[in-house]
Amino acid sequence: MPHRLKRATDISLAINIFLFIIKAVVGVISNSIAVISEALNSLTDILSSIGIKIAVKISGQKPDPKHQFGHNAAQPIAAFMLSVFVFVVGINIIEESVKRLIEPKDIHTIPAVYVVLIITMIIKVVLNRYQVRIGKMFNSPAIRAAAVDSLNDVLASSIALLGVIGAAFNFPVIDSIAGILVAMFIFKTGYEVGRENIDYLMGTSASKMFDDNVRKITMSINGVKGINDLRSHYVGDKFHIEIHIEVDKDCSTTISHDIGKAVRFALEKISEVQKVFVHIDPV
Repeated sequence: MPHRLKRATDISLAINIFLFIIKAVVGVISNSIAVISEALNSLTDILSSIGIKIAVKISGQKPDPKHQFGHNAAQPIAAFMLSVFVFVVGINIIEESVKRLIEPKDIHTIPAVYVVLIITMIIKVVLNRYQVRIGKMFNSPAIRAAAVDSLNDVLASSIALLGVIGAAFNFPVIDSIAGILVAMFIFKTGYEVGRENIDYLMGTSASKMFDDNVRKITMSINGVKGINDLRSHYVGDKFHIEIHIEVDKDCSTTISHDIGKAVRFALEKISEVQKVFVHIDPV
């Protein structure tokens, strides 16, 4: 596992543990469902950070006899499991928020509540920018999923802060509504992460733009006269490509093989590609 990728998962885990502790303590003291929801949100972040850390480590392992094309599916699987867990937590938060709408409870808006939520927003903005950069650098779907989650956490903390302010002005119902809205952002995170990673797990084909680039690179190889078939699909978070190229029928087997090998090497230099299978068609 690349050092910078490992460090990104360690930083996320440490930050989420810190935020969970301070939000849980302040949430219990204040009895604010919005803050308690934020604490539960941080708990999901901790579990997801642990899952992502394990998945990133597994995906970096070399191919073995049982996994001959590597372990790239580990990250999409971890991210999809995160999205399912997030939905479960969101449902529990909504259930408690609705109960408090029906039977409001006293809320103690201590100054620490505001400090904790503001600190959360600042930390999560910085963490999001860091995760976006690392996610792009290593093309990591798990880190990108964490970046989406961090951005949604900023919005969720903003809603929680409004709920606490409403409670301070003797409108506890606003705190309950804020709890429901925080749950909506948690659902949003689960949906966005799940939607992206289900494509990886289902072996979705590449976009037309990607395929056009593959064709352009292939046709630039000396000896390739045409392309009569091209298929691509995800295996984990990388593409496998099957391409049929046309070569002169009078070429020797050795020359045809070298042309096919040149095509394979060229296409496997694309960062999103793991494996290329080239079929030679004499014309």
